[in-house]
Amino acid sequence: MPGYIRTEEFHGLPVAEFNPEGHRQIVRPGVAWRLSAAISGPPEFGETFESFLKRVDSTQVTALLVAFTGFDGPSAAEHLLDSADRFPNLRALYLGDEQDFPLIWQDDITPVLERFPLLERLDVRGRQGLELQPFRHEALRTFRVESCCLPSGVLDAISNSDMPELEHLDLWLGVDNVAGPADLEQLASGARLPSLRRLGLQNSDRQDEVAEVISSAPVVARLEALCLARGTLTDLGAGHLLSGRPLTRLRQLDLHHHYLSDHMMRRLRDSLPDTEIDLGDGRGEYHGPFEDETYHYVADGRDF
Repeated sequence: MPGYIRTEEFHGLPVAEFNPEGHRQIVRPGVAWRLSAAISGPPEFGETFESFLKRVDSTQVTALLVAFTGFDGPSAAEHLLDSADRFPNLRALYLGDEQDFPLIWQDDITPVLERFPLLERLDVRGRQGLELQPFRHEALRTFRVESCCLPSGVLDAISNSDMPELEHLDLWLGVDNVAGPADLEQLASGARLPSLRRLGLQNSDRQDEVAEVISSAPVVARLEALCLARGTLTDLGAGHLLSGRPLTRLRQLDLHHHYLSDHMMRRLRDSLPDTEIDLGDGRGEYHGPFEDETYHYVADGRDF
């Protein structure tokens, strides 16, 4: 199973690719618009964005996806913030909807959360330039950050932010000992996330340690779905899950892209007969340690 799948639906709406060529006004309600620059040659993203503002009534746009914005120049967040008042009804935003991490340049995304208080969903993909400060957001229900190497400062900011309505948090931790298990303790308490029901901590080269932290975390008691997929989960980590806080309340447990033995997979299914468990894309039993170039062992670790 690939680490990245371009979405065809976002926030309940079909995704429509914006074509910057042409001059006619476009009336197409009920879609999530996706904007992207050409990888080589014109038009540059700034031209595409200006064309979008001229041809589409941005006051009616509720969902927006931004992919490649160029190798130089402003980030997606900067482009959007310069025209924030043109999107009064924006409810869902994806910054960095691009397969290759090296093509994605982010920025401090805190101002995005401040300027769009009605956002219900924010997805961010990338590593380079990504920053975040602690914040409070009253409307956010889904927050996803996909990274091959999540900066520890970003994880710390999320752990110290207040999102009272957040139901779904999905973080890809990545490799290179950037944000790791030791940084998860406060987040795993769930104290600042009273509405959280779905938690993902994925794509880590230390997935066993992540599983150990989560196995004793208070937040587990109220989760309906838990995802520890795309990383280096072995029998050791799965054993932590089975010996920790009861997981019987879970409706879904996603562990796909793993290094589990057949015996452990049977144990998981036998121990949680009422839980939908995804054990797909097994990589074969592995006893570790996971050595150099650990990005080869996770589902999405290509930062080059």
